[in-house]
Amino acid sequence: MPDLFSLPDSEQNLIEKSRKLLEADTDKSEHEIQILIDELRTIIGKHDQLYYKKSRSIISDQEYDALFAKLKELEEQHPQFYSIDSPTQKVNDLLQKDFATVKHLKPLYSLDNSYNLEDLNDFDRRVREGLPPQAKVEYGVELKYDGSSIAVIYENDQLVRAATRGNGVEGDDITENARVIKHIPKQALFSKFGIHKIELRGEVIISIPDFEVLNEERVKQNEILKAEGKKELELFKNPRNTSSGSVRLKDVQEVKNRRLQAIIYNVGYVENKAGEDITTQVCTTQVGYLNMLHDLGFQSGIENYRLLKEVKDISAYCLEWQEKRDTFSIEIDGMVLKVNELEYQKILGNTAHHPKWAIAYKFKARQAYSRLLKVDFQVGRTGAVTPVAKIEPVPLMGVQISSISLHNEDFIRDKDIRIGDIVVVERAGDVIPYIEGRLEEKRTGTETEIAFPSLCPSCEHHLVKPEGESVWRCINPDCPAQIEERLIHFVSIDAMNIQGLGQEIIRTFLKQGILKSILDIYQLDFDKVLELEGFKAKSVRNLQKSIEDSKKSESWRLMVGLGIRHVGITTAKMLVKQVEKLNDFKDWNIERYQQLNDIGPKVALSLNEFFGDKQNIELIEKLAALGVNIQSEEIHQESNKFGGKTFLFTGTMPTMSRDEGKILVEKNGGKVLSGVSVNLDYLIVGDKAGSKLSKAQKIPSIQILDENEFLKLLS
Repeated sequence: MPDLFSLPDSEQNLIEKSRKLLEADTDKSEHEIQILIDELRTIIGKHDQLYYKKSRSIISDQEYDALFAKLKELEEQHPQFYSIDSPTQKVNDLLQKDFATVKHLKPLYSLDNSYNLEDLNDFDRRVREGLPPQAKVEYGVELKYDGSSIAVIYENDQLVRAATRGNGVEGDDITENARVIKHIPKQALFSKFGIHKIELRGEVIISIPDFEVLNEERVKQNEILKAEGKKELELFKNPRNTSSGSVRLKDVQEVKNRRLQAIIYNVGYVENKAGEDITTQVCTTQVGYLNMLHDLGFQSGIENYRLLKEVKDISAYCLEWQEKRDTFSIEIDGMVLKVNELEYQKILGNTAHHPKWAIAYKFKARQAYSRLLKVDFQVGRTGAVTPVAKIEPVPLMGVQISSISLHNEDFIRDKDIRIGDIVVVERAGDVIPYIEGRLEEKRTGTETEIAFPSLCPSCEHHLVKPEGESVWRCINPDCPAQIEERLIHFVSIDAMNIQGLGQEIIRTFLKQGILKSILDIYQLDFDKVLELEGFKAKSVRNLQKSIEDSKKSESWRLMVGLGIRHVGITTAKMLVKQVEKLNDFKDWNIERYQQLNDIGPKVALSLNEFFGDKQNIELIEKLAALGVNIQSEEIHQESNKFGGKTFLFTGTMPTMSRDEGKILVEKNGGKVLSGVSVNLDYLIVGDKAGSKLSKAQKIPSIQILDENEFLKLLS
């Protein structure tokens, strides 16, 4: 049975790559440093996508911050590799396509982080060096709430807009959702302070007691769903990720049900009726605004706010909360230190990423200790063999942990983990259990090394370790464990989304011989299903309908469901637009895949291997014969402005992705090519245009445009 906290191969690989980059030597040639910087930027970007768009964390905050710090240090040491698109130069682009985008009145910055109290002395020194000698510096020290950032605007005393932080300049418009969040009043008497318009900043959170109630309610829902034969809902993982996902729900009633509340801890911008900025006039200090917000009925956190002058007192207050955070009703992951005087904040200013007048002291990850009893080896759908530690059950942050992924053989060897060791357990991102290490002083000499198998634990086929990979794999396509995992993946919500065919039902069907392959899903003997214990006529009818409905799914869902290594939703959506039907890829080669945007050598090789296998092409054709859609989704043409014209996009565009540009071209009758040639009419270039631009410059007939010039062609 798969481990509760097992991850997809792509995320396992991301974790491994992240930790290798943290350990990477920086004593390298200039070219090697450039490659390392590019890898760090890419990896940090992937973690940001997971955290902000999927509300998931797969590494600890400390590891993420260490990656960020390493990138920042390398960029400072090697300014020739500066890039405006680096995560260190901007707040990452966290906008969602499902919501309207709105501009903040003033930019929202991230905070500089530290896990070492000694860094607060350096911060204090930098602040004092940046201010006039006579400046009397006081710091406001407040709790760092672990939720989802929000910016709220009031005008004429009325709530008029709320937005997520987004990329710091723009955010997602979540006004309707904000109206049902506790402690965001629909009106507040700012006018009595001469305020016409004000932008507030804060955090949307779910208290720990409310979070527990949410999961209790979900357990009750699942009992009903299970009785009806429907897919059960996942329990919420933690308050932070739940609040982050909840503010972006499209159903306002469901947002209301999520027990969200807001803590407003900052004022970003204040304006009078004449449109003048009066931010530093209404209140001259941070604490002044917090008191004002509290008096107006907001939850401002003022009760736990301290105004302190000395770093030793600040450190003591941080340590006090680190010790007692588990007794607090709201999740906090650190403390925030801000210069109290707003005029001083203005003098100190900001970097491209964070204010120079504030810093966050992050608490150490919560830990527990347990004994490693044994290691099981699980086989995933791609044949990856993952070692899973079985430990004496130990509670950590409200969850009883007994199984933890050990990732791969290299992880075990690097940390020298043995059976019988007392291991240090953390929860990366406060969600996924992770073994940080083991206690050397607790060893007795009876511990034994972990023996990695040479044969597949499921089918006893010889394992192989592909060159350049850390993972051992079973390459037997008939491996029972792989078949089970492939079926579970195929019906999952991100793939064919077949309701009523969950993991346990698939295992039951496999055990009973009703299912043996993906094809069998569309040839199920429902009479036999009815004979099984627990299956009633209504649930079977619902299952039958869900399977029939899945046949009409977009072809990108089928591509995801087929489980091609390194191909996720975004890549699948892009790929299906390149062909009329999925089996057309049988005629492609590696070079043709690599001509596509965002397809590198590893993905190209994986696609070439998959579609070059006759059995896989036969599977696609048999699915089509059973009525499953394998056709590409056509884009509706709105005009013929680009009729007969060809385009190609390269580099990073300021406001749109290359896929969005491609859709615009096709909607207006044009065609997007995969490479530069004499057949190309327009090359649209963004930042880091690369070799395609060089080639195009050698062909006089190609017109080279930037994004603005391209958009003018449409007007």
